[in-house]
Amino acid sequence: MKQILQSAKSGELELVEVPAPAVAPGHVLVRNHYSVVSPGTEKMAMDFARKSMLGKARSRPDLVKQVTRKLRQEGPLPTYRAVMTRLEAPQPLGYACAGVIEAVGDGVQDFAPGDRVACAGAGYANHAEWVNVPENLVVAVPDGVPLEKAAFATLGAIALQGVRVTDPTLGEIGAVIGLGLIGQLSVQLLAANGCRLLAIDLDPERIEQAVAQGAEWGGAPKADHEAWKAAATGGHGADFALVTAASESSAPISLAAELCRLKGRVGAVGATAMDLDRRSFYEKELELRMSMSYGPGRYDRRYEELGLDYPLAYVRWTERRNLEAFLALIASGRVDPGRLQTRTVPFSDAEAAYEALAKGERPGLALLFEYEPGGEAERTLALAPARTPVSGEVGVAFLGAGNYAKGVLLPAVKAAGGVRPTAIVTSTGPSARRTAEKFGYAQCGTDASAVLRDAAVDLVFVATQHDSHAALAEAALRAGKAVWLEKPAGLTPAEVEQLAEAVRETGGFLGIGYNRRFSSHARVLRDAFSKRRGPMALRYTVAAGATPAGTWITDPKVGGGRHIGEICHFVDACGFLIGTPPVSVYARALGRDAQVDDSVVLSLGYIDGSVATIEYLANAASGLPKERFELSADGRTASSDNYKVTKVLGGLTHKTVNQDKGQATAVAEVIEAVRSGAGSPFSLEDWTAVSAVTFAIARSIQSGRPIDLQKTRARTDAP
Repeated sequence: MKQILQSAKSGELELVEVPAPAVAPGHVLVRNHYSVVSPGTEKMAMDFARKSMLGKARSRPDLVKQVTRKLRQEGPLPTYRAVMTRLEAPQPLGYACAGVIEAVGDGVQDFAPGDRVACAGAGYANHAEWVNVPENLVVAVPDGVPLEKAAFATLGAIALQGVRVTDPTLGEIGAVIGLGLIGQLSVQLLAANGCRLLAIDLDPERIEQAVAQGAEWGGAPKADHEAWKAAATGGHGADFALVTAASESSAPISLAAELCRLKGRVGAVGATAMDLDRRSFYEKELELRMSMSYGPGRYDRRYEELGLDYPLAYVRWTERRNLEAFLALIASGRVDPGRLQTRTVPFSDAEAAYEALAKGERPGLALLFEYEPGGEAERTLALAPARTPVSGEVGVAFLGAGNYAKGVLLPAVKAAGGVRPTAIVTSTGPSARRTAEKFGYAQCGTDASAVLRDAAVDLVFVATQHDSHAALAEAALRAGKAVWLEKPAGLTPAEVEQLAEAVRETGGFLGIGYNRRFSSHARVLRDAFSKRRGPMALRYTVAAGATPAGTWITDPKVGGGRHIGEICHFVDACGFLIGTPPVSVYARALGRDAQVDDSVVLSLGYIDGSVATIEYLANAASGLPKERFELSADGRTASSDNYKVTKVLGGLTHKTVNQDKGQATAVAEVIEAVRSGAGSPFSLEDWTAVSAVTFAIARSIQSGRPIDLQKTRARTDAP
């Protein structure tokens, strides 16, 4: 994996290839999607590393004392070796990130692979493709909160703890001194708390930004604050002042004392000198309150590394609970890191970004690293990286326009809007022409390669017969197009692996037509069980109808049969509801000849202990709902009938007039992702795992034994 490291001796930065961390007991292994650089804090670290030895000694007299003590106790040679070993060790940078859990260590109870999480902690939540983080420094990201915003949770927790320590109440007037990233987040939090704020900074632009975040007044440190006191507080002064500035002088603290009223409160968050004038605090009887990073638990090894939590009744706000609270505020819309001035750069450009920061070039309030798939550990796990946003309408082309495309996909594209209907290619000219005329596509033809060469095409829908899926999708990816590929992804493991390799090599956008995960019914149930602690039992029954005879669908070489071409939908739906791909499959056929009766019952096992049973029945009564599923976990049960009526027993009921299997939503979200440059909503791990299950069905039926999908993937990934 790649990680940005700094030499403590010279300050030199390197983006280097290093082994991925192994998940430790009590930790989770997270594949980063985003990490945040706080320019003020991390520039201080760079500046210190780039000082001479004398400069380091002058700025850190505490370390000099340690060296002197060691010199006295152990002599010059051991001391020299210890100092040089410390200085020569590469230092990881970063302490705030967000991504997806790929593995959990022994003893971890609150998380499972596939969970979206935000991580905190210097030395843990680093700027790296993979991070190994203790459980107490990890929090779940609420549904609906993008990971690029969740990556700010650590910075938000720092600001939130400073606010808590200062103890503002509704309607109080306060001052925030220092309007960097922590200061701006503090303004948002205090405004959400109902406080009226004066924002102070040396930079007028930062003041304007703070006013946009919710401050009522703004000013420079040396402005006429007496005039502000008279106008805003009746001459009394602020109820509190929060210092979020980083300074080598005590001026910010002194200013805070000057601004506060009698018996006011001064909260200190920023790294600022504290050579205080006793009179300024004594004469007003001010309280000086220090905020320690993210909150209680910080720097306590038992809490951070060993997972010992503090009882909520006695310590309401630990660092982990602060992280959760900040994410909840984002989810509610009361706080929004998206309103901050943030620049996003690929992690591959991390060195250049840091060098620019070291030179004093201001990247904005924050710098956000975005991670792309890479490294051997990610070969089957990576999400497609974000593409360049499309300027204007998304140019759409169709390769294949059969009944499903004409009845579902083409209308869904039209309803989504914001598209430029460009071309339709089918196997016959008349069919292409009729379909193009009906749906308003500018071109029609029978040559797929022409579409792939057309610069006006941004997104290609591959809706042909199954045997051409993988090849056409690969060709479109290598032509630089975003791709919607109707299921299945391929008819053989080799086809699927080749397509996955194309995604990895091109970094392209690939969406698969697994639409049920986009259904409002599936999403309601996933939300209802999002905080489950125990395994889930899921039973999914499909009244598929009699096995069709004489069609390409059941032809093994063209359609692959319904085990590959249809059951994939329900495997994906189960994985979505449980939240992670399956790791094992056991299948039993109910009919002796799949061409006559392809009924099958599957048992899917998941890494968190969950089990999904899929009953795919060609021999069921025709009056049954086409699809029905029931799920239970943590003493709760819910069910959905045909994606029309969904019930959580003892809780909510969700109904739709029409069956909602998610097709329209899936198409709309894919188009929007292509337009905005976002990544595909279908992860490489998810869709390759679905294909692996469908291929394993026949092997399990033939052998009468369960198939370990993890071993299968390991063999596939072997060089």
